[in-house]
Amino acid sequence: MNRYFIRRTLLAIPTLLVVSVLLFGLLQLAPGGPAALYAGPDAGPEDLERISRLLGTDQPAPIQYIRWLGGVLRGDWGISFRYREPVASVLAGRLPNTVQLMAAALLIALVLAVPFGVVSAVSRWRAVQYLASVVAMLGVSIPTFWLGMMVLLVFSVRLRILPSGGIATIGLEHDPVDRLLHLIGPASVLATMYIAAWSRYVRSSLLEVLHQDYIRLARAKGLGEWTVLTRHALRNALLPLVTLIGLQGGSLVGGAMITEVVFAWPGMGRLLAEALASRDYPVLMAAFMIMAVLTVLGNLLADLAYGWVDPRIRLS
Repeated sequence: MNRYFIRRTLLAIPTLLVVSVLLFGLLQLAPGGPAALYAGPDAGPEDLERISRLLGTDQPAPIQYIRWLGGVLRGDWGISFRYREPVASVLAGRLPNTVQLMAAALLIALVLAVPFGVVSAVSRWRAVQYLASVVAMLGVSIPTFWLGMMVLLVFSVRLRILPSGGIATIGLEHDPVDRLLHLIGPASVLATMYIAAWSRYVRSSLLEVLHQDYIRLARAKGLGEWTVLTRHALRNALLPLVTLIGLQGGSLVGGAMITEVVFAWPGMGRLLAEALASRDYPVLMAAFMIMAVLTVLGNLLADLAYGWVDPRIRLS
C-alpha cells in the first residue's frame, strides 16, 4: 500500500506539470487580455504597453510560464491583477468556504443517492421504478442556476425560511445555526445533480450484482434478503460510485461556480467567475491547478477506497 501511494504520488508530479503547461497556454490564447481590460476604452498603445509591463504580461509566454513556475515552486503564486494582493491570501479567504460547501453537498448526495438507488433497484413495484427514473432525469436536466433561483424564490422570498444569500448574517458570523441556514440552500442545489446521477449508477450496478452467482449462493444458504443486500451485494455495487466520486473532486469547484454566484457564496467558484471576467491570470492559474490537484487526489483516494469496499482488491 505504501509503495503504491508513493508511486502514484510521484506520477502525479509530471501529470500536474503537463496540466499547468496546457492551462497556461490556453489562457495565453484567449482573446483579449488584462491590459486592455484595466486600461479602459480610451487607452492608447503607450498606456497598454505600460500596463502590460506592470502586470508582467509583456514578456513571451514561455518566459512568463517559467517565471510563474519558479514562483510556485517557492510558494509564491503571484499577485492578483484584480485585488492587488498575493494570490495565496485571496485563495485563503475563499478555499475554506468552498471546502465547507463541497463537503456538505457530498454528504447530502451520498445520504440520499445510495438509498434512492437501492430502493429503485430492489423494489418490485413498477411505480417506484418509474418514479426513480423520472426524478433522476429531472435532477440531471434542470439547470443549476434555475433551481437555485427557485430555491431562493420559494424558501427565501415566499416562505422566509432560508437566508437569501451569503455565508452568514452580519453580526452573526460565529453563530453555527445561522451559518448552517446559509449553507442548506447552496449545498442542496449543488447536491441535486449528483443525487440524480449517482442513484442511477447505484441502481444499475446493484441490478447487475444481484444476478451474480455468489448472490444466488448466499440466498441458497438461507441468508436473509437484507443480509444478502447489505453484506454481499451493496459493497460490490458501490465500486463504480467510488470511482465516480473520485473524479468529482475538481469538478465540484467548477460546478460550484454557478451555485456560488446565485447564492452569493464567497468561495472558489465565485472567485473563479470574477477572475474569468477580469482576466486575472494568476488567480485563474491557481484555481485551475487546485482543481487539477483535487482531481488527482480524488482518483488516488478512490483507488485506496477500493481495498476497503472490496477486500479482494489488492493495490501494488
